[in-house]
Amino acid sequence: MGSDIGRNVTIAMIARLAGVSVPTVSRVINGRSDVAPQTRERVEELLTRHGYRRRSSPKRTDAALIDLVFNDLDSPWAVEIIRGVEDVALSSGVGTVVSAIHWRISSAKQWLDNMRTRSTDGVIFVTSMVNPPLQAELSRLHLPVVIVDPAGVDPRAAPTIGATNWAGSLSANQYLLGLGHRRIGFIAGPPHLMCSRARLDGYRAALAAAGIALDDALIRPGNFYHEAGYTAGTQLLSLPDPPTAIFAASDQMALGVYEAVRKRGLRVPGDISVVGFDDLPEVQWCSPPLTTVRQPLAKMGMLAARTVLRLAAGETIESPRVELATDLIERDSAAAPRHR
Repeated sequence: MGSDIGRNVTIAMIARLAGVSVPTVSRVINGRSDVAPQTRERVEELLTRHGYRRRSSPKRTDAALIDLVFNDLDSPWAVEIIRGVEDVALSSGVGTVVSAIHWRISSAKQWLDNMRTRSTDGVIFVTSMVNPPLQAELSRLHLPVVIVDPAGVDPRAAPTIGATNWAGSLSANQYLLGLGHRRIGFIAGPPHLMCSRARLDGYRAALAAAGIALDDALIRPGNFYHEAGYTAGTQLLSLPDPPTAIFAASDQMALGVYEAVRKRGLRVPGDISVVGFDDLPEVQWCSPPLTTVRQPLAKMGMLAARTVLRLAAGETIESPRVELATDLIERDSAAAPRHR
């Protein structure tokens, strides 16, 4: 009878009893070293108690993998995150599977179906809306999840890695105010993202601290991409009383503002100052080099990878919410305003 029980016991059953992920049990079975001693002991005891007998499956692999899931992959911002995750994955002997789900439920379902066919150790979502059904399925699979730059998820859903968006925006606008600007335009990011809301709040806080009334005409919607920056920049420059500086909530939108300025026959920073957010590699090579808020994108990816691997190994983490510091990088795109 013990033999029949052993054949019926699955890795998923052992994982559920141990309170760990399926890949963690798989690593114990395959003798891998990247499992916490207490977790290994608990899993081995359950495997013995329930008479687990190893079986082979042609549809799965025991290779160590991290799933890295974006909504889209059409931004150099995503490349920096990937670079950070890959640095940790390579040094840990772990592979990385990168996917884009394009905000579609059907794409998310296809990713989940594909993910089930491989022994994923954990999942990193980047600015993704991790909806309740997806959360429930990942929980059922006992897969550790880490969210980078969370989009507004329940903070109890998974550990999150972000940046000090509010403080970064505050420092950028305080810098412009210190140069003498009093009419500062703001181009926002998508309002459903926590980082976008924090950057808008930082802008408002800087103006309030300087005793400057908020002018809604100077706030324009955006989506972090060049086209939105160009459109919003054109609108701001067309105002009867245009701003003397524009703070864009992403570098790509700031570069879109550059083009709007150029098409009006104006110059940065001679006619208008521009400041961005991200410090993507290319902005130091544009003309003029862009003053921007640096958020440590690669470090965010590295920390996310380390965190998900620690969780997969059954270890505990110090904090479920981590925010890495941002820094204002002064270059040549901002100067004192010209008198009008």
